[in-house]
Amino acid sequence: MQDKPLGFWSCWSLTVGCMIGSGVFMLPALLAPYGLLSFGGWIIAGAGSIALALVFGRLAGRTRRDGGPYAYAREAFGDLTGFLMAWAYWLSFLMGVPVVAIAFVGYLGVFIPALNASAVAQASTALAVIGVFTLINIRGLKEMGFTQIALTVLKIVPLLAIVGLAFAVGAPENLPAFNPSGQSVIAALAACALITLWPFTGFEVVTLPAGNVQDCERTIPRALITGMVAVVAIYLSATAAVMLLVPAAQLAQSTAPFADAARAFGPWGPHFIAVGALLSTAGALNGLIFSTGQMPMAVAIDKLAPSWLASTNKGGAPHLALLLSSTLAGLLLIANYTRGFIGAFTFLLMMATALGLIYYVVVSVAELRHSWRNARRWAAIAAVAIVYSLFAAFGSGLEVLFWGVVLMLAGVPLYYLFRPKLNAAITRPS
Repeated sequence: MQDKPLGFWSCWSLTVGCMIGSGVFMLPALLAPYGLLSFGGWIIAGAGSIALALVFGRLAGRTRRDGGPYAYAREAFGDLTGFLMAWAYWLSFLMGVPVVAIAFVGYLGVFIPALNASAVAQASTALAVIGVFTLINIRGLKEMGFTQIALTVLKIVPLLAIVGLAFAVGAPENLPAFNPSGQSVIAALAACALITLWPFTGFEVVTLPAGNVQDCERTIPRALITGMVAVVAIYLSATAAVMLLVPAAQLAQSTAPFADAARAFGPWGPHFIAVGALLSTAGALNGLIFSTGQMPMAVAIDKLAPSWLASTNKGGAPHLALLLSSTLAGLLLIANYTRGFIGAFTFLLMMATALGLIYYVVVSVAELRHSWRNARRWAAIAAVAIVYSLFAAFGSGLEVLFWGVVLMLAGVPLYYLFRPKLNAAITRPS
């Protein structure tokens, strides 16, 4: 029997690495107007995300099929629903690739200031970064897993260093008021929960390559739960550390809160954090590109997409699916640098987030349906995940949610185009 290339630590690093991206480095400033009450938002978002991770972990423990959300939705609700979840998932990650690449170039500009003055240089560098991580993924699953482990460990180091620094020199008098926003506690908590939702998305990436994971029924759930708990702990402690190191008034105006906190290290502190942000975005980008190859492959294996998308090389990588996805992501990135497109691109990114929340709801409903009669505790967890996902979906705005649904439904014609049984029935002579 052939050894599976992905073990626990590869899966754990996919879970953690795809959650901790560039956004976490701005969150303390975004949460500063809500003071200490913002920790309530972290706790709500963390609890809802843990419920989602438990749901995905339970579903993963019952199958060896690739595709994660696609496989779970297809098993529960049929081919069309499964295909639409795969379509939504692929689109959401495809749109995320250029955005993370652009964020990487932004942090790289700290060390290469010339990048900040040239949109052509920024776009070229971002395309090169996408190309590098596409090649790593094409080399094979082992290479991807090793890269992800290394980047995940390295990205955690600066965050833990800030926590240690806060314990050493942090000042309690820097802590903000309980709720300086002036809003009601419920309104402020809701705002904080929405802000803190986004850093928890992406954990489900680890469910995609189930067929290539050692003892996947045990490994994937363990990686999901331990990874999610670790991320919750890192986010809470890192946010508290920044609040201890940066006065509340300064934090609320900061454009680089972790860099401001790191000044306590000395002149090299901000650059240390910039390196951490580079590593963080690189790890997230590696995971996103991995996902854009795995999802089309899983659908193609089930003959609901062109068969060539299921082709793999000696390293087990879906090289053609990866090349297609990264090419499209590169075109989106180039379009981002054309005049007048930035606003539309930002809106597309918001729709991608809405797409993610849609498949969270569908997968949670699939678990609720399975466990309703015989496993009421699991059904209750699924219900919490559904409520949390719906709360976040409506919190993102009805307009964005509407267009996210429209974009997902655009996959319906593709389903009937690719569906082999339907095509055979149409061409079969009477």
